[in-house]
Amino acid sequence: MKKYNNFINGKFVPASNGAVIKVINPATEEVISEVPDSTDEDANKAVEAAYSVRKEWARLPAIERADYIRKLTKGLKDNKDLFAKTVCEEQGKIFGLAQGEVDFAVSLMEFAAEWARRIEGEIIPSDFKDQNILIFREPYGVCAGIIPWNFPLAIIGRKIGPALISGNCMILKPSTDTPNSAFEFAQIVQQAGLPNGVINVISGRGSKVGKALVTNPKVAFVSITGSVEAGQQVMRDAAENMTRISLELGGKAPYIVMDDADLDLTAAACSSGRFFNVAGQICIGAERIYVQEGIAPKFIKKLVEEVKKVKVGDPMQADVGMGPLITKASLERVEQMVNKAVSEGAKVLCGGKRPANLKKGFFYEGTVLSNCRQDMEIIRKEIFGPVLPVVTFKTVDEAIALANDCEYGLASSIYTTNMRTAMKAANELEFGETYINRSAMDQVQGFHAGWKKSGIGGEDGKYGTLEYTHTRVVTVNYA
Repeated sequence: MKKYNNFINGKFVPASNGAVIKVINPATEEVISEVPDSTDEDANKAVEAAYSVRKEWARLPAIERADYIRKLTKGLKDNKDLFAKTVCEEQGKIFGLAQGEVDFAVSLMEFAAEWARRIEGEIIPSDFKDQNILIFREPYGVCAGIIPWNFPLAIIGRKIGPALISGNCMILKPSTDTPNSAFEFAQIVQQAGLPNGVINVISGRGSKVGKALVTNPKVAFVSITGSVEAGQQVMRDAAENMTRISLELGGKAPYIVMDDADLDLTAAACSSGRFFNVAGQICIGAERIYVQEGIAPKFIKKLVEEVKKVKVGDPMQADVGMGPLITKASLERVEQMVNKAVSEGAKVLCGGKRPANLKKGFFYEGTVLSNCRQDMEIIRKEIFGPVLPVVTFKTVDEAIALANDCEYGLASSIYTTNMRTAMKAANELEFGETYINRSAMDQVQGFHAGWKKSGIGGEDGKYGTLEYTHTRVVTVNYA
């Protein structure tokens, strides 16, 4: 069993109270590590470390900051299997996808490093003679990054890259369910020789450590990826000091299947769109399927065939397509949602239970539910598990209205060979992201941002990088 310490001001140190949190492998239910159960004092020490070096780091030319980012990506590349194994053990992601997560973290950070010569201000004409208005893009200073458990390494890359290239220092707080990859990353940080305090990593409860970071007046920007409830709490806490925030929260992605869609492609995409990552625990994954009535029987048959191909089991085995849910509580919540849907009239076409052959771990079979209605909880609330509920519709207008009838607004998809239908959906779906004839998948040069309760602000690409800057206006009289 591994034992990790907080990484504060370039050194690994235990929590000030000596308390620890036990981390469990969701596939085996075994304790795999102990990490600090940190206090307000630890959080404040991390903030002070970042605050003390913020000006020195910001004065460093961006091209030199990019060199440090590239040292971090080299450390990830050189230790790819170590990081993949760490993610696999703490989170339950199948090993191949865990390797892909390392690659994605590297891509996000490499993209950020490329922005060393691209963060630009503006010169604006003045209304007065012999005067110019200059707009500068400048770092906030100290940022806090609150990391989720479903992509424990990739989201580090998503937040660290733009924060550092913009001239910010960062405190990372990983999830207590998956902190190991963050502490392994901290070792890469130490080896890369960044100035002490530029990156700090501390673990602990959100109610303690997260709150202490968000309410500290020296933290100028907070970026969180997590649940709607966690984002709402961050918003409340940030109000104390009017701290800037970026919230990437939950989703309830609709996948609309029109009667002219390529059904083989669409069934495979809906399956991968739900079970990609681990057991459907991804905020842009397929959460509800809307199928046009005329093709519903044929499509649902193909969808069930695709889902039955997904083998559930040990995520380290090469032939396994889906691992466990993250916790026992998550497993029980999914069970309760499926049972409630069945009691309300839904029909289980496959899955709907724990695998009989797996005695340990938080596993649940890939599940397809037919006869679902818009008013069911399984259609309205985020499942975050390996379940695909299906609703039928008559017209594209009805499908779009059903898709938009939701408190979330992150990702959406439509499958059609009619360009008019595709563009109608692109213009009318109320989501930050719409995918046409493919399952949802972020790209580093895009912009990952939700509407409604799915968030504020966004990440990735040009606009995600600029989230880590604020503007300074300087008016110059030169007469």
